[in-house]
Amino acid sequence: MSPAPAGGAGEPATGDPTADPTAGPTADPTAGPASAPAVERRLHPFTPLRRAWVPIAATVGVIAQQGDQAGRWVADLSALLRVAAVAGLIMVFGAYGFLSWWFTHYAITDTELRIRSGLFFRRTAHIRLDRLQAVDVTRPLLARLTGVASLRLDVIGTEEKDQLSFLGEKEAVALRAELLARAAGFAPEEAVSLGEAPEHELLRVTPRELAVSLLLNLGVWALLVPGLTVPVVVWWLSSSPWAALVTVLPMLGAVWAGTAGRFLTEYDWRVAESPDGLRLDHGLLDRAHETVPPGRVQNVRIVEPLLWRRRGLVRVELKVAGSKNTVLVPVATRAAATAVIVRVLPGVDLAALTFSGSPSTGSRWVVPVWWKGYALALSPEVFAARHGRQCRRTDIVPHAKVQSVRLTQGPWERARGVADVHVDTGANCTVTARLRPEPEAAALLHAQAARSRTSRASARPDRWMTARPPAPEAGAGA
Repeated sequence: MSPAPAGGAGEPATGDPTADPTAGPTADPTAGPASAPAVERRLHPFTPLRRAWVPIAATVGVIAQQGDQAGRWVADLSALLRVAAVAGLIMVFGAYGFLSWWFTHYAITDTELRIRSGLFFRRTAHIRLDRLQAVDVTRPLLARLTGVASLRLDVIGTEEKDQLSFLGEKEAVALRAELLARAAGFAPEEAVSLGEAPEHELLRVTPRELAVSLLLNLGVWALLVPGLTVPVVVWWLSSSPWAALVTVLPMLGAVWAGTAGRFLTEYDWRVAESPDGLRLDHGLLDRAHETVPPGRVQNVRIVEPLLWRRRGLVRVELKVAGSKNTVLVPVATRAAATAVIVRVLPGVDLAALTFSGSPSTGSRWVVPVWWKGYALALSPEVFAARHGRQCRRTDIVPHAKVQSVRLTQGPWERARGVADVHVDTGANCTVTARLRPEPEAAALLHAQAARSRTSRASARPDRWMTARPPAPEAGAGA
């Protein structure tokens, strides 16, 4: 057999006597329609200003580390040299920001989003559109003032999110809609024309409700009291204000994170439902627009602090595989929170869950006093475990999301006839039913493994706008 002619890509491997020699290469009849080459686009012109802060922060850090020696260097320079040094630094920082922006491009093909970046070390990220599970829009304070936004891409199987920082606000919203439409399987031309998917608001937390909930949090007050008294005692004993300052800063930082920091982050919290999942909008200074993709929620936690329970208030947290979104509802009434939970756990009736506590005969000797806070509930859809007396936490795991089931029993638990049953999910999260009677725990271990296996076969798909796979016919092989 003679060797194939050395043609370009797309030429037939063997000659065709009926082919026109002047017609050029022949396309593969089994291949799809030829796609237009991807058009590379740049980020917003505001981006160089943002990236110039990287060398500025590094320079400030070096100067601060040198301390008095840096001050002597500056004092030895003449006024002209000082001005020249500042002008030179501004030019260097500006050039770095401009070049890093100039060498950053992104393009959308039929199958992926491609991001090329790097001034000295080139990096190209290939993000498959069918692996996208969420595209979040964030608007930091300075970005909001300049009319730009950042896109964070949540991809299945990756821990860190790729970002496009920054784009114009309208461009960011349009690009987000296009990426989600393409990830859902729409054609490129149709995805561009679809625009932002419609949404229906489910819940909104007012600033007053959020502020009252923070004031009713006993954990914050428990940190504030020692945060104000311990530094005074340290100052009195050591006669050093610096020792008192070192003591008070971590405590005040924790108090800030639980009060003002949380208020700024969770301000004007809104939950809306759309075809691509639940949309979360929140933030006072930095505005964030996040998406909870349906089918990717691994477990839901309902938090009820002591003073909240008297008012019927709860906080809803969640774990999403491959995402760092941890809050679904910062504070709401139980009825309003339940209405949101059923959107991420369809078919689950929380009111029908009946919790059974740990047995008093063995549990009170393993965990004195606090054993009354442990309880377990099972339904055809979920595995639910409760713990805590002052601050009660209820973890709810769909059977289809359970990756493994374990039974553990220490020597003291074995002596008292109780054991712990752990279920592990795909978000590196473990939910534990503590202090169950030993025969019940052994039966639960095997029953839960069977429930998880059968639930995965009929579970809803992980990706949005994807039809449920047809159920296997009776008599089909296992």
